[in-house]
Amino acid sequence: MERAIFRVGIDVGGTFTDVAAYETASGQLISFKIPSTPGQLAGGVVAAVAHLGTLAPGAALADVIHGTTVATNALIEGRGAPTALVTTAGFRDVLEIARQSRLHLYHPRDPDRPLPLVPRRRRFEVQERVNIRGEVLVPLRVDALPALVEQVRATGAVAVAVCLLHSYRYAEHERLLKSVLGEAFPHVSISSEINAEFREYERTNTTVVNATLMPLVRDYVRYLERELGSQGLGGRLHIVQSNGGMMTSGTAQHKPINTIMSGPAAGVAAARHLMRRLGLPNAVTFDMGGTSTDVCVIHQGQATITAERQIAGQPVRLSSVNIESIGAGGGSLAWTDDVGALKVGPQSAGASPGPACYGQGGTEATVTDANLVLGYLAPEGVWGGSIRVQPRLAVDAVARVGERFGLPLRRAAEGIVDIANSNMLRALRLVSVQRGFDLRDFVLVPFGGAGPVHAGRLARELNVRRVVVPVLSGVFSAYGCLVSELRYDRVQTFFSRLDRETPATLAAAFRAVERQALDELHAEGYAPEAVHLRRSLDLRYVGQTYELEVPLVAPPDGLDPQRIRRAFDALHEQQYAYATAQPVECVNLRLSATIPTAVPEPSPLPDGRPGRALVGRRRASFKECGAIDVAVYERTCLAPGEELRGPAVVEEAWSTTVVYPGQVLTVDRYGNLHITVQ
Repeated sequence: MERAIFRVGIDVGGTFTDVAAYETASGQLISFKIPSTPGQLAGGVVAAVAHLGTLAPGAALADVIHGTTVATNALIEGRGAPTALVTTAGFRDVLEIARQSRLHLYHPRDPDRPLPLVPRRRRFEVQERVNIRGEVLVPLRVDALPALVEQVRATGAVAVAVCLLHSYRYAEHERLLKSVLGEAFPHVSISSEINAEFREYERTNTTVVNATLMPLVRDYVRYLERELGSQGLGGRLHIVQSNGGMMTSGTAQHKPINTIMSGPAAGVAAARHLMRRLGLPNAVTFDMGGTSTDVCVIHQGQATITAERQIAGQPVRLSSVNIESIGAGGGSLAWTDDVGALKVGPQSAGASPGPACYGQGGTEATVTDANLVLGYLAPEGVWGGSIRVQPRLAVDAVARVGERFGLPLRRAAEGIVDIANSNMLRALRLVSVQRGFDLRDFVLVPFGGAGPVHAGRLARELNVRRVVVPVLSGVFSAYGCLVSELRYDRVQTFFSRLDRETPATLAAAFRAVERQALDELHAEGYAPEAVHLRRSLDLRYVGQTYELEVPLVAPPDGLDPQRIRRAFDALHEQQYAYATAQPVECVNLRLSATIPTAVPEPSPLPDGRPGRALVGRRRASFKECGAIDVAVYERTCLAPGEELRGPAVVEEAWSTTVVYPGQVLTVDRYGNLHITVQ
């Protein structure tokens, strides 16, 4: 008998580890959650694969695609490896000088500015100089490098970052340093491989961040590969990147910085795939888990991308899905600040002890406890087959919050949920309305364990007319791991006036970047004809400081400078409400090289009998109508075309969808829930 072959997506969150497994022959999808293992997140991945083995005895793995927060957590918690920096003479203190913008007007020395990741005693200079055109003014002194190696070794550094002036135009000096330092240090990161673009501080800091993460991510990946191999299931390990694509485990060890937004990016990849299948071009993703909420815009079928973001106050330049993350989740704690105001989050009950209603020792009220008190969540049974909820503990925790403010139980619960919703509304507006998008043209796609509970209320506040709750919404990010394509991004600084370029000169400029990407993929066993290339340019009006990324259509039409100029003007007007006749200059070339993967497509639902999904009624509270009895439905029993009118509750193993008063829910042929918002 042939073994069943699975592709497995695993997303590790702060509270749960989510799994979606796709049997390649039959198309069968298996999904489940297990509690995360704080302090040893890799243990959750190994346990998830072991659990899959019990659900599908004799199974084998083709791929394990993993969304991880290990790099992000290391930066936030300051657990990076001791790192040295080697730079051009005269630029030793670029990390210290940084940028002169200040958060506090009257504090010359900004108290909130993070310290450099590399202290001055581990920063070293080399004699060399290259100008902005890539011409060597002072050759690198090779005879001084053995002494440099000893100096770095004496500091106790285990990783080395190399960032030389204008190495994005001439990288040979960095490559030479890497070859010499690599004989003494296993982790060497050079800027021309990590971030080949101008802006010296950001490029240096990005290279340093990559170097500090290399030992940690290498150990994490190798541990996973060893433990997964010991289970005898086979399978190649891939890691989801910040850009929403995936990469091999080897690339993840070399460029760990690309994993900084790994987990949240997988959910965006799943939403993009869903929207494409439904024929909907514009969406706002809303991923609310137990610890945090992540939101992102999908416009014209593509997730919005940012070239720079800050993690723990550290600026890093990498191609990343433009996700806004806040500390608001089902496990977010309600607390009182120094002036007596009620706050919710960012502190979280996490996986242990969890919300008070879990009965695992938590005593403080959380958003989950408030939703349970309001009747949105099932007060009986076992959630997800493993959590036996205890409503009395939720009532006690929320009642204590009410006592502080002289509020009855229901008002206290509503207050907790309202504050959490306000926090999430700010994040949703930041990625959408404040960037020129009209949300009346978008749908809201909620997922995660708590997203569909809050989505209907948030959509009404945002003037979003439609909510789509996807199949597998409780493990949607894990499903996103399965639909991610293999993707490598490249960037190369290229200063030029756009009106002085031709399609031929732009094609020639892209050719070198394309060759680098194709060579990297070829080394990993992928044929050039399997690769899809997407090009874009970073453009700005002459005299501006910052630029916008403009996607290009396929050559030759996409490289027409006049067409590119029109696209830039339109994007600038959308973002900033104006466009000018000022000349446009090019700053960077960007390239995405992707290889599509076989993705699991859900099977259509069988025709069913409308009405058989009704499983009971319970008391729930809504602002519009107070406490009333509402119908409760089992999602897996809903029939295609079935229509439900709010208020109503739809339950499934790991998620609950609330249909608020005045809203109408319909079920499509694949089981996605479409909520029309009045």
